[in-house]
Amino acid sequence: MSDSDEAILKTLRSGELAVKGEFLWGSNYTFLVQIDHAGQNLAGVYKPTRGERPLWDFPVATLARREVAAYLVSEALGWRLVPPTVYRRNGPAGPGSVQLYIEHDPEYHYFNFSEDDLQRLRPVALFDLIINNADRKGSHILIDQDQHLWLIDHGICFHEEEKLRTVVWDFAGESFPEELCASLSTFLQKLAPRDGEPSGFVQALQPYLNSREIKALADRSRRLLLASRFPPPNPYRRPYPWPQL
Repeated sequence: MSDSDEAILKTLRSGELAVKGEFLWGSNYTFLVQIDHAGQNLAGVYKPTRGERPLWDFPVATLARREVAAYLVSEALGWRLVPPTVYRRNGPAGPGSVQLYIEHDPEYHYFNFSEDDLQRLRPVALFDLIINNADRKGSHILIDQDQHLWLIDHGICFHEEEKLRTVVWDFAGESFPEELCASLSTFLQKLAPRDGEPSGFVQALQPYLNSREIKALADRSRRLLLASRFPPPNPYRRPYPWPQL
């Protein structure tokens, strides 16, 4: 992690939050916030736990924590796909996740990406397989002004049962590139116990996922590495989110 990322995380964790607006297109309450700390000023996305709509298949009041888990997994893989994200207990509307806001063109998304940008999405497809993403919409894939690829909205991920719903099936049947296999192998090592105790990475995940979900994450990653191939959509369940954008 770079010094700039450390500074961003510190600001997200400790800065003073001021609500500047609300995002209206989602199912849960989501706010644009300004965060000030030690002379640094950032825009962030604040998702308070008490603004989460209950879901029948996910534990109540856990979506904000899953946002943080997705960030931790992205960092552990070394892919830097998820913007810096923290869980704060003292937000304006109570505890919730706070994520760095990414400036991007909302009119440019998966469904009108150039062919070159579509070809950049193999890590995205594998990331969603690893975290069991139940809601990868086309608008959840952002490209910033520096052409860096970012992924947002991971509140309904990490279920212990298969829940994968995504628009990114472009690579079904392809073998994983060698560099992605290497990252996945290293990731599995980070999940492995150390002298019979949870690894440091697993301990970092424990405030955000329960033990069954962490075990499922490891089991899923192990199966993916063994297969080393992007699967096709499951014909026996709905493989796409709704709406898709």
